[in-house]
Amino acid sequence: MAYDDVNRTSADLKETHDLIASDKVEGTKVYDLSGEHIGAIERILIEKRSGKVSYAVLSFGGFLGIGDEHYPLPWGKLNYDQQLGGYRVDISKEQVEGAPRYETEGDDFWGEENGRRIYDYYGVTPYWI
Repeated sequence: MAYDDVNRTSADLKETHDLIASDKVEGTKVYDLSGEHIGAIERILIEKRSGKVSYAVLSFGGFLGIGDEHYPLPWGKLNYDQQLGGYRVDISKEQVEGAPRYETEGDDFWGEENGRRIYDYYGVTPYWI
């Protein structure tokens, strides 16, 4: 069990009614509106200053984790579906395939221009506005 040395409290919280730990989000399956599995959340990205979740990175394609492509989704596109035990999105697999994606080797993708392009593609108001 992990402990916070200052407060002497457990840091092992995984989920409450309204909260979920980041390590529990990672690996969660993502489904389209018809319930078809289209990928999984590889990680979430949080804006340093505001603390807002900016993106959920969808791992998509490939086989057994090899050859996966990575698509940042605005967090607002994800809706948790308890019956599926995963996130449901209102986009199709084909729409994801045409979406902006990034290569894991470069951090230069995460600039303002690409951020706007991602949010515009999905028709969502950017988190920074």
